[in-house]
Amino acid sequence: MSTRPAPTERQQRLGAELRRMRLAAGRTTEYAAGLLGLDRTKVSNMESGIRATSPERIRILASNYDCADQAYIEALVDMAESRRRGWWEQYRGALPQGLLDVAELEWHATRLRTLQTVHIPGLLQLSGYARAIFDSALPPLPASEVELRVSQRMLRKQVLERETPVGYVAYVHEWALRMRFGGQRATREQLQHLCEMSERDNVDVRVLTVEVGAFPGAGHAVLYASGAVTQLDTVQLDSAHGGEFTHAESQLAKYRAHMNWWHDRSLDSKASRDFIHGIAHQL
Repeated sequence: MSTRPAPTERQQRLGAELRRMRLAAGRTTEYAAGLLGLDRTKVSNMESGIRATSPERIRILASNYDCADQAYIEALVDMAESRRRGWWEQYRGALPQGLLDVAELEWHATRLRTLQTVHIPGLLQLSGYARAIFDSALPPLPASEVELRVSQRMLRKQVLERETPVGYVAYVHEWALRMRFGGQRATREQLQHLCEMSERDNVDVRVLTVEVGAFPGAGHAVLYASGAVTQLDTVQLDSAHGGEFTHAESQLAKYRAHMNWWHDRSLDSKASRDFIHGIAHQL
């Protein structure tokens, strides 16, 4: 199997799951190397995502690690078999890898949920709104990179519009609706588009109003991507230096709790749509 100088987040995740399965079985890298007929370094590289692996090797390891969760094993096999170039690869070398990793995460997710306190969710943004966000970066981005980021963000919407669209739940704080990225007209158009998208069967937009008061997750935007099995769920957090990914069970549990809290206290779908229309009419 070939090696990769810069594995993607998804490739690293597959390696991390193989390591997690080995440690749960109390086995060493020397044991895994003996099973596969490899040296220890190649096994370590496989568990870090630097070295590719095959479905056959995953099944050999799972069997000898006494892993009986067939759904989990098949999900790992599917990750190893997914080698077709995704649409986001056209941006490799032109945009930060983290942006491509988010697109790949969304593409393979079985369900997406997001918490947004300042911006309209990325998958629901219009190009003018997205451009205003990227134009506000410090240090300023070159105009050519801004346009690349906008075009890549617009293509991410495919997950909502493809033949088998992903289910998407967006929890949006009221202040994110009132922030005027791109000016009054752009904001009005963006809010109208948000309402139109919320009419789709696979898109659920819910507003958390300011009257709710303090809320968990106030410090950052969160994307919760459900995997083929719960063990492969992933959380992506936005930060000034790029996206951060976590799949530790304690962190997943925390952000599931955040999502549940927002769900219980946000307006329902219809009330949220009416609320957004009301703000749009004020502009």
